[in-house]
Amino acid sequence: MNFIERQLQNAVNSIQKWSIMNGFTLSTSKTAAVHFFRKRNLHLDPEIKLDGHSIQLLNEIRFLGVVFDKKSTFLPHVISLRKKCERSLNILRVLSTTAWGADRPSMMRIYMAIILSKIDYGCVIYGSSRKTVLQRLDPVHHTALRICSGAFRTSPVKSLYVDSYEPSLSLRRQMLSLHFYFKIESLPHHPFHNYQLRPFLIRLQEKRKSSMPIFFTRMRTILSDLTLSYLNVSPHATNNFPPWKNDFCYLNPFEHFPKNQTTDTIYQKLYFEHRSHYRTFTPIFTDGSKTSTDTSLAVVFPDKILSFQLRQFCSIFTAEITAVQLALTNILN
Repeated sequence: MNFIERQLQNAVNSIQKWSIMNGFTLSTSKTAAVHFFRKRNLHLDPEIKLDGHSIQLLNEIRFLGVVFDKKSTFLPHVISLRKKCERSLNILRVLSTTAWGADRPSMMRIYMAIILSKIDYGCVIYGSSRKTVLQRLDPVHHTALRICSGAFRTSPVKSLYVDSYEPSLSLRRQMLSLHFYFKIESLPHHPFHNYQLRPFLIRLQEKRKSSMPIFFTRMRTILSDLTLSYLNVSPHATNNFPPWKNDFCYLNPFEHFPKNQTTDTIYQKLYFEHRSHYRTFTPIFTDGSKTSTDTSLAVVFPDKILSFQLRQFCSIFTAEITAVQLALTNILN
């Protein structure tokens, strides 16, 4: 502990020296520290000084919106998060009035925006806390789903998930954590891409079943439970140049004929001239369309027509590029 205290003091001195050379001033009254430990009375709190004043030691501290406590239980963060979400539930209660309230899809969007987004933030970090701590957030999730769907208080929770098309918070935390895990695995230059836990720490975790495993251990356990341990994540292709600056050749005979200044007859003549010049090629036509309720696409081949309907929230650009991709896929196959 004395060695750690000296190393921390040297680091603080270096930061203070750098700040003075660059014209910055560190406030001792706004600087705080947390001594993370689990064993009681095993180590004394370190004494670290900044500009001759001792840095105050706190039991918990907020950093980037997440409350870290000295025992690493994340219980203060979950309690604070639940209070914020419970206050936001009043917005849903007001908007759920049967006379003039919002409809069900709008209520779900509001819930995801003002409550579920707060619960998702930092769940990769505080998801390592114990199950009893994380279960404190479940009543907020259940209450919000009941308000949005209009279900009774006696409705089973599992039926509530099915009716609202929303998973439980535990499954949602697993999904978001796996997304972050795969992102790390797909980026070779990520600081934790090649992270390996030291062998003695692995043996220590195996001996102490009550200790919470680290993030990578938890993710490997989830993948093992899902029988997905065999997955090999491909590295993300890095390209420093935008795709539109790559060498891509295409023909556009209509380039110099603006639509508002050209008649349909000219377009037809250009099209027939183009087809006559490339008569040995196979013509394929793609198109995408979007209305207020639907988004769809179609690909026309000489011998068949393919048409698909996309999700309502897809844009016209998504429909057009999906049609082109579908045409190229059928050509290559």
